[in-house]
Amino acid sequence: MNTWKIREIKPEDNQQVKELIRKVLVEMGVPKVGTAYEDKALDDMTQTYTGERQAYFVVEENSKIIGGAGIAPLAGLEKKICELQKMYFLPIARGRGLGKAMIARCLEFAKNNGFEKCYIETLPYMENARKLYDKNGFKVIDQPMGNTGHYNCTVFMIKDL
Repeated sequence: MNTWKIREIKPEDNQQVKELIRKVLVEMGVPKVGTAYEDKALDDMTQTYTGERQAYFVVEENSKIIGGAGIAPLAGLEKKICELQKMYFLPIARGRGLGKAMIARCLEFAKNNGFEKCYIETLPYMENARKLYDKNGFKVIDQPMGNTGHYNCTVFMIKDL
């Protein structure tokens, strides 16, 4: 039996999610500029993901947020392509199948909202994340898509839904 559950973010989760994302980014040595670290969206993730065709999901275990991921229209290509965004897990959550479960939840949401493809940006040294995306059918592409503003992310991947 799972001791964790995936659910949509609530306003009272905002501070925990912001701290989790920044903690993981620092752990991974990600630049603080040109990445999710500096996104204003982190200040109020509930508000950020209240629009149409977007959601942010968290993994909760023992009343603590241990991971999360969002799905939203890709800026500039909103009609048909979504972006898997801000998917991060604390060390305690890794290697337990949570990433696969989270991707499945996000892609189900994307399909139900009429998206045809899902896009991801990541960093070359985030090897475990790249392996997870690859195992879930994402393929590396040569060029960035849309307008994410994350100019330090240099690995681009896409999946047909």
